[in-house]
Amino acid sequence: MAWTREQMARRASRELRDGFYVNLGIGIPTLVANYIPAGLTVTLQSENGMLGMGPFPFDGEADADLINAGKQTITALPSSSFFSSADSFAMIRGGHIDLTVLGAMEVSAVGDIANWTIPGKMVKGMGGAMDLVAGVKRVVVVMEHTNKGGSAKILPHCTLPLTGKACVDLIITDLCVLACDRPGLRLIELAPDVSLDEVRARTAAAFTIDPAIEAA
Repeated sequence: MAWTREQMARRASRELRDGFYVNLGIGIPTLVANYIPAGLTVTLQSENGMLGMGPFPFDGEADADLINAGKQTITALPSSSFFSSADSFAMIRGGHIDLTVLGAMEVSAVGDIANWTIPGKMVKGMGGAMDLVAGVKRVVVVMEHTNKGGSAKILPHCTLPLTGKACVDLIITDLCVLACDRPGLRLIELAPDVSLDEVRARTAAAFTIDPAIEAA
C-alpha cells in the first residue's frame, strides 16, 4: 500500500539528525515538523525570517502573525528568533543549513530538480528553492511518484525548467525511497506492499536495487 502524505513526511523525518538546522519546503515537506523524533534537537528555519519554528497550531490557537514561507500559520518556541529575509537567505547561501526537504515536479536520474514553474502557468515567483538546492548541505525531495495524469516524475532528464543541477541526495515518494548517487539512482526502500515491478512501471529513469532489498 502506498504511503500517505503524513507517512511520507514521517519517513522524511528519519533523515533528521540531532543538532540539525533544517528548512522545510511548501506542501508535504511542511508536515515533517510534526514528526521530529523525540530526543532530537532540530531547529527549523524559514526563508521569511524565522529560526526555531514549532509545529502547526491546533484549531483555534493560530496566530495570524506567525507564518512560514508558504504563508501557513505556525507556532513559536521559547528559543525562536526573528530577523529579516535577507539574513535568512544569508544563512542558506552561507551553507549554515544542514538539510532541506523540498517538493518537486520532476527529478532526474542525475539528481537535477525542477520544482518552481510549469511553462504557460502563472507563478508568484521562484521562491527560495534555487538558493536552497545550491547552499544547503543535503537535499531531500518528498513527492508523489507520478503526476495527476499518471506520468512519471522521476525521469532520465527533467523536461521542466530546472531549479538546480545534480543537487538531490534522496527522493521519498509514496511508493519508495531512492538514493541519488549522482550519477544514478538506487532503490533503498519500498513502501509496505508495494512491489518492485510497480516501482519500475511508474519510474521513467533507470535505477539499481540496493542489496538489502534484493535479499529481502
